[in-house]
Amino acid sequence: MAKSITTSQLLGEIGEAAIRLRFLHIGFQFDGRSRLEAGVDGIAEVMDRGKPLARMIAVQVKAREAARYSGEDEAGFSYLLRPDDLAYWRGSNLPIIIVLYRRSDETYFWKEVGGFLEEERRLQFDKQRDILDANAVDRLAALTVPKAGFGYYVPPLGGGEEALVNILPITLPGEIFISSTPHTSKKATSILLDGDEPARFDWVIKGGTFWSFSDPRKSVCRHIVDLDQVEAIDTKSIAFHEDHDEQNNFAFLLRMALGHQVREDLCWNKDRKLYYYRALTENKSRMFAYEASKRKTSAEVVNVAQNKADTSRVDFVRHHAFAPRFERLYDQWYLVINPTYFFTTNGFIPHSYPAALLAGKKRLDNSASLRGQVVMWHRFLSQSQRDENNLFAKKSAEPRLIFSEPPTVALATRVPEDSWGSQKKPLPDADDGQELMFG
Repeated sequence: MAKSITTSQLLGEIGEAAIRLRFLHIGFQFDGRSRLEAGVDGIAEVMDRGKPLARMIAVQVKAREAARYSGEDEAGFSYLLRPDDLAYWRGSNLPIIIVLYRRSDETYFWKEVGGFLEEERRLQFDKQRDILDANAVDRLAALTVPKAGFGYYVPPLGGGEEALVNILPITLPGEIFISSTPHTSKKATSILLDGDEPARFDWVIKGGTFWSFSDPRKSVCRHIVDLDQVEAIDTKSIAFHEDHDEQNNFAFLLRMALGHQVREDLCWNKDRKLYYYRALTENKSRMFAYEASKRKTSAEVVNVAQNKADTSRVDFVRHHAFAPRFERLYDQWYLVINPTYFFTTNGFIPHSYPAALLAGKKRLDNSASLRGQVVMWHRFLSQSQRDENNLFAKKSAEPRLIFSEPPTVALATRVPEDSWGSQKKPLPDADDGQELMFG
């Protein structure tokens, strides 16, 4: 029987060759992989005016002859990713994009696919924004900029000479109280929850030792420590310990102390490890007023999305949120602010399918909104510090974490706005200020 090459095999080769030529036309290198590839067809290298930068993007090519894409119209279409591809890509140390090539009309569309959850398999393509051409160069290059570590740059809208970093320097309480305890964390939590007094959890227990910035002898925590063993020591002796495990334990204490400070206004979601604004009433919006860039503004931190067809129905409630991370850099601790959103059905019950809602909202992100969120969270976290100067504000005698302004850095060139997301028209209820939050 004579050997033959299938039409599908030919189309695959044509697609990869077309994509390689496309990348060369926009000024990138593209190297195809062997026939043993399992979900990445090639590697694109970013180049700047012919100079290779050693910044790589993994590329998966999907070619078709002429068939329309799912839900395709003049504006865009959707594409469903395969679960096995997602499972493979999840372990990648490179940014990954999928490129769709259609031979009949010579169209090329691309989208980043890294970091997707199982329920987020359907990509939405915009036929104007997501074309693989010279206009995509800046967005592609931006994929190779790391956004992990001690913070990523959030450039201001316009100018681009100064960028805000999403980290807040922390001034620590001067003392930390330690004591021996006969209880594990689980047992101590049970004791406090079963007691008659309001429980508090601004402490950690590890290896039979209790840590807290607050004196346990003066709070409900007296029930979970050996009172005759309580002593106050200099916070620096623990905060800057060289042992990695001790640093991790201290970072956890900072998270617990933060949770205690914000407990009246924020909720903690254990699954997603984030704080989100607490709704005050079912299906009711909530505002937060603050001062940004020497002017007063406000953000709708709990937003009620009503059904467009039936305004008496609520589709979902969106809460401003952030995922906290505490990092030590030399002799300074920082809180890394990663802004995001949390979705509920009525302000209190977590939404069953938040992934698509989150992905849709994230597509609206741009530099001004990201910058605005970082500023807003700093103003919220430092509210108690400003209250100290207000004679009429309620003051707290408890030790607190104090958060300084996020630092700024000078950038030699402006980060293109296209790198941060699509440029959408302002929402109807949006202020036109630079540091505006999402509606």
